[in-house]
Amino acid sequence: MPDGPRYEDDFYAWAQYQADVLRSLPIADNRFDRDHVAEEIEDLGKSERNAVRSQVRRILEHFLKLAYSPAENPRGDWRLSIANARAELDGRLSASLRHDLEAELSRLYGRARLVARTDLARYGEDVVASRFPPECPYSLDEILSDEWYPEQPEPESREQT
Repeated sequence: MPDGPRYEDDFYAWAQYQADVLRSLPIADNRFDRDHVAEEIEDLGKSERNAVRSQVRRILEHFLKLAYSPAENPRGDWRLSIANARAELDGRLSASLRHDLEAELSRLYGRARLVARTDLARYGEDVVASRFPPECPYSLDEILSDEWYPEQPEPESREQT
């Protein structure tokens, strides 16, 4: 059994490790394009990481809309989008990707905040969007929990001034 992460346990970590191992091996045959093969393996892992990050950003975006928008009609669609994103994460989230999310959560929240603000502005909810917290108010456990959704602030804290 090789050293390093196992493919079955953590695809992202396995891909990064295998690319490093491949780069360290001596080239026995100049027909083998070691560097590009290693890069492709590494990119497969990065694609998985980026897909996980994208789903978490989508969840954060819809959390903000659920928590701060007074709109009623799109609420079911936002919840459905959250449920779909969580379903996409199921089976993909390894220990190394969870660690990556913890490290990137602030940046992902900033992107989600911008997208949610832009979307709400299309419907005249600019003031509501201006009330989004500057730092991520959600824990990774809340983001990933199938049953957790943010509460709406009291009406007076959502009113436009």
